[in-house]
Amino acid sequence: MTPDGVVDFTVVPAPTDRIRIVPLYVPEEAAAAAGPAPNLTYRGGPLLGAVQVFTVFWGPSWNQAPQHDMVGKLNSFYDFVLTSPLMDQLAEYNVAGQTIGHGRHIGTATITTPVPRAVVSDAAVQHMLQQEISTGALPGPTSETLYFVYLPQGVAVVQGGARSCQAFCGYHNSVGTQLYYAVMPYPGCAGCTGTLAVFDALTATSSHELCEAITDAVPGQGWYDDVHGEIGDICAWKTKKLGGYTVQLEWSNKAKNCV
Repeated sequence: MTPDGVVDFTVVPAPTDRIRIVPLYVPEEAAAAAGPAPNLTYRGGPLLGAVQVFTVFWGPSWNQAPQHDMVGKLNSFYDFVLTSPLMDQLAEYNVAGQTIGHGRHIGTATITTPVPRAVVSDAAVQHMLQQEISTGALPGPTSETLYFVYLPQGVAVVQGGARSCQAFCGYHNSVGTQLYYAVMPYPGCAGCTGTLAVFDALTATSSHELCEAITDAVPGQGWYDDVHGEIGDICAWKTKKLGGYTVQLEWSNKAKNCV
């Protein structure tokens, strides 16, 4: 624990940053396939076999319209999707001792402390999570816990030198094997909504990061392709309807396609 009472999840950075993101929307006719055919291979790292999602809405504006209505809708999305066929299709990525099954939405919290600035860093997101865990506002991490952090409208995040709405629309990351989280900026640009309504864009990008965190909890150490990235990267912005929600298609090694 650090002197200011924050749990210290210090980890030595990997020599190569394997964090993959939801890229900006590119019309399908303009997206050209490049490189060899995708094939995810397992790198020996942890999977989130029975993922426990806790949603974190950062900033007081999540208690105000129109964002307040989004909170309940996103929580309902997780209540549904974590026991849906989307989880079932990930079973092809089971490995010895790690079986992927249904997960659970274990809770939600709105952090009313304002986001400190209009552009926050990935380190600031980690610090917020560590601080809120230390105070008991958030449950402590386990080997299956995945925190989904939603940023308020008008706030961008910088990760790996790139900025949301300029280079990406969301990402997942980890602090070693001690803390797993995903960061979802509010889709305030055409590159992060594409042809979708705002809520549908959020569920599509959230499902992208959910499936990637499950199959590659520590980026680059689970199921990964050195050219194409993670399970969701290969199929970015290809969507389908599931239980009335818009979710992204995910890569299937067995089908050799996005399903």
